[in-house]
Amino acid sequence: MNRLLLLLFLVLISLFSSELCHAQERQRIDGGMMVHSGYLHGNIKALNYEANGPTFGLGGVLRFHLGNHFRVGGEGYVSTLRQMGNGSYIRTSWGGLLVDAYRRYRQWQPFVGLTIGGGKTSTLLIFDGADDDWMPESHAVLHNENFIFINPHIGMEFALTHSIHLTFKVDRLVTLSPIEMPAGTRAYLGIVFAH
Repeated sequence: MNRLLLLLFLVLISLFSSELCHAQERQRIDGGMMVHSGYLHGNIKALNYEANGPTFGLGGVLRFHLGNHFRVGGEGYVSTLRQMGNGSYIRTSWGGLLVDAYRRYRQWQPFVGLTIGGGKTSTLLIFDGADDDWMPESHAVLHNENFIFINPHIGMEFALTHSIHLTFKVDRLVTLSPIEMPAGTRAYLGIVFAH
């Protein structure tokens, strides 16, 4: 009796997984939101300032499926690296065209891709003063700079259902224009809705 129940259980799981894979093959569009964090570091030579620390941010992705293994779309994020504990920050926003390739293994879907686009970094460093008063700051620097980038990434999705996926990815933003901006690896976690 136990063997019969085990066999029935395995058959049901196999049918469920097969149906899930077939349902996923019919998907043509997906998108969702992700939070991210990472450790960034780098020297801002113009100020001789070493910026480092954890960054946190939010963003999203929208992708169109091309066949059963490729997607094209766009993504965009904002990431903030707090500095000196006085309201100083380095904020980076970026977005661009995304292309990736994926492969399905039942509910798992590893992927690798590349995003190309542009962004902006906004730096506010308050070397003398605080953010909790209304006094003018005598030694503060505000600098904005645009950049172009490539962003390779690798990740994994897990299908909770055929239309709701958990996603995890890791990337590294590589600027192609000369810019003084802290760099590092970011890890992303989010929910993707597929249709």
